[in-house]
Amino acid sequence: MSLLQSLKLTTPFLHGSSNLSLLSKPSSTSLASPPLPPTFLPPIRAMKSMQGRVVCATSDKTVAVEVVRLAPHPKYKRRVRKKKKYQAHDPDNQFKVGDVVQLEKSRPISKTKTFVAIPVPNRNRAKSQEAAAGELEIPLESQQA
Repeated sequence: MSLLQSLKLTTPFLHGSSNLSLLSKPSSTSLASPPLPPTFLPPIRAMKSMQGRVVCATSDKTVAVEVVRLAPHPKYKRRVRKKKKYQAHDPDNQFKVGDVVQLEKSRPISKTKTFVAIPVPNRNRAKSQEAAAGELEIPLESQQA
């Protein structure tokens, strides 16, 4: 019995007297250099933004946008048009049917709306106006008086 009394456990781990966060993990001899911290890259999000045409603008602050994409046919491997309608948030009710908008992914606004509609400048209209303005600069017969 005296032998058991002489063997007292004296470790700093008993009763929480030692801080466990100060202890280091056991290292193996094969790993000579410490591991490098991982570089944090932004997560890859597929389809962050899409472009489409407004097909319905009757709801308040909501537009229905039809996005057309090309996808290969499963059997014939020819690219076919796939259409899908998305509900997008239009806070100022600025879009009308036929407008081309860009859809940006956002937090869910409602059950069906997770996109915000952003206007896209129409490239064809701007080029045609510049070409028409600087073409010949000859006044039309109706403008001559």
